Amino acid sequence: MIRRLPRPRFTTRPRPAGPQLAPAARRIIRLNNGFQLLFNLLWWMPVFYAYQRQAGLSDGQIFGIQSIYYIAFCLFEIPTGMVADRIGARNCLRAGAIVMTAANLAPVLTPSYTGFLVHFLAIAAGRSLTSGAASAYLYDGLRAEGAGEHYLKAEGTARALGLAAKVMCWPLVGPLMAVAHAAPYVLSAASAAGSLACALALPRLAPPRGDGRSGQVPGRGGTKRKRGAFLHDAGAALRCVWATPWLALVMAQGVVVFTLSRICQVNLFQPMLLAHGIGETSHGSVLAAMTVAEAVASARPQWLGRRLSPVALVSLLSLALAGTLAGITLGGPWTVVALLCLFAAVTGFAYPIQRKLVNDAIPVHAPRATLLSVESIVDRGVCALAAVAAGAYLSAGRLDALLWHSAIVAGVVMVAVQLAVRSRAVGRHPSTPTVAVPESKRGSTTAS
Repeated sequence: MIRRLPRPRFTTRPRPAGPQLAPAARRIIRLNNGFQLLFNLLWWMPVFYAYQRQAGLSDGQIFGIQSIYYIAFCLFEIPTGMVADRIGARNCLRAGAIVMTAANLAPVLTPSYTGFLVHFLAIAAGRSLTSGAASAYLYDGLRAEGAGEHYLKAEGTARALGLAAKVMCWPLVGPLMAVAHAAPYVLSAASAAGSLACALALPRLAPPRGDGRSGQVPGRGGTKRKRGAFLHDAGAALRCVWATPWLALVMAQGVVVFTLSRICQVNLFQPMLLAHGIGETSHGSVLAAMTVAEAVASARPQWLGRRLSPVALVSLLSLALAGTLAGITLGGPWTVVALLCLFAAVTGFAYPIQRKLVNDAIPVHAPRATLLSVESIVDRGVCALAAVAAGAYLSAGRLDALLWHSAIVAGVVMVAVQLAVRSRAVGRHPSTPTVAVPESKRGSTTAS
C-alpha cells in the first residue's frame, strides 16, 4: 500500500514592511492635503472668462488683469518668502488663507473691473504667501519627523487630491450659477476658509538640529535683528543661488514647466478650444478630463522609473509638453482634447519631481522659503512676459504661430540646460538630488 505523503502547506510570508510614518508625520501629511485641496479649490476657474464678460469687461480688460496678476505675483513674492522665514511657514499659511478668503468675496461685493482687479491682486498676495511656505513646511516637517523620504509622494498626493476635488466640483458650477449667479465665488471663499482651519491645526515644528536654521529662522535671531532683516535674508538667498550652480540650473529648468503649463491650461485653454469649434458648454468637461489626467500622474511620479536622473526626466517631460503644444495646431477637435489631456498628464508627472529637485538642491542652512519664493518670482515673471506675448499673438489671430514658437523656445531652453549640466559636471556633484523611492514602495501603486 502506497502511503500518501501530506501535501506541503504553502504559506505566504508577509512582505517586509517599510518604515512606518510617525503619528506626527501622518498628521502633517493629512493637514497639508486638506490645506492644499481647499486653498486651491477655485470654483470660478472654468467660468471666470464668461463671468467677467457678463459683468461688462472687454477682452482687453480681462487679459490686462491677467498680466497685472502675474506682475503683482512677482512683486508680492519678494517680501512674502522672507516673511515666511521670519514668522514661520505655518503662520504664513494662515495669513495666506485669510487673504484668499477675502479675495474670493471681492467680485461678489463689487462685480466690476475694479472688483475683479482687486480680486486678482488679492489672489496674487494670498498665493504668494503660501507658494514657498507650504512646500517648506511639508519638507521641513517630514524631515524633522524622520520621514523625509516620503516628501515626494506626499507632495504628489496632495496635488492629486486637490485636482480630484476640482474634477468633482467643477461640473457643478453651471447648475449652481443658474440658482445663484455668484455661487462660484462664494464657494471659493468658503473653501479658503476651510483651508484656514487646516492651517490653524498644523503642529508647530520642532527646532531643527544644528544651529537651528533650516528653512526657518529661530525666534531669538529674529528679535536681535530688526533693521535690515529682510535685506539680509534677500542677500543671503541671492548669494546662495549664486554659490550653488546646481540650484540655479534646477530653477531655470522649472521655468519651462511652469510657464508652459500655466499659459496653456489657464490663459490659452478657452481660446484653443474655441478656435477648434469646441463650444463653451463643453469647456467644463474638457477641463475635468484634463484634471483627471493630471491628478493621476501627480500621484504616481514613481511610474517613470529610476533609469534617468530627475533632471533628465524633467527635461524630457518639458520637451513632451512642447511637442504636445505643437501637435495641437495639426489636429481636429477630438485630437485637441486628447492632446490637452496628455499635456495635463505630463504636467502632473513633472511638478512633484521638479519640486523635490529644488528642495533637495537648497543647502541645509539656507532660508528655504525665501529661495522657493525666488523661484516663484522667476516663474511668474516669465509668465507675465508670456501673457503679454500671448495677447499680441491672439490679437493678430496667430494662435498656431504662438504654440509653435512656444514649443521651439521651450526646446532651446531645455537643450541649453542639459548642455550646462554636462559642461559643469553638476550631474556628478555630491549634492545632485535623486528621486528616492523606498524599497517597500517600488512597484507599488498605493498612495500614502
